[in-house]
Amino acid sequence: MSTGAIDSATDAGADATAIAAGIDDMYDAFLSADRARFDRHLHAEVTTWETHLPGPLRTRSELDAYRDGRDGSGARPELDRLAAEDKRIDVWGDTGLARYVLVAEPPGGPAQHSRVTDVLRRVGGDWLIVHHHSELLTGHG
Repeated sequence: MSTGAIDSATDAGADATAIAAGIDDMYDAFLSADRARFDRHLHAEVTTWETHLPGPLRTRSELDAYRDGRDGSGARPELDRLAAEDKRIDVWGDTGLARYVLVAEPPGGPAQHSRVTDVLRRVGGDWLIVHHHSELLTGHG
């Protein structure tokens, strides 16, 4: 009689694996300068809160405007490595929560570590980030 619970746990495990793979693909896309692939992981109404941003960006269009200005000025970060480590992912139906440490290694510089929380929604079978919060950790690395 516990088949439903087992199926539900199996589904949540498969969903968590899919979310983890999506996060890894997103950061690989950043390293490859493939903005279109990166953006496939973001919901149109994604909120983006990061330590280095000029305030919370409340939609993808606000994020796009920020990135266009940054990239146009030549300030896009150059990194040798960008990886999500120590992932913890929970799934409840069509909602996912991912927490991890993002490690960014610039060429010839020390690695930076950020504590990240992503909230995701399943939309049309795809897991999309609806809220991204990243805080730079000081004194780490």
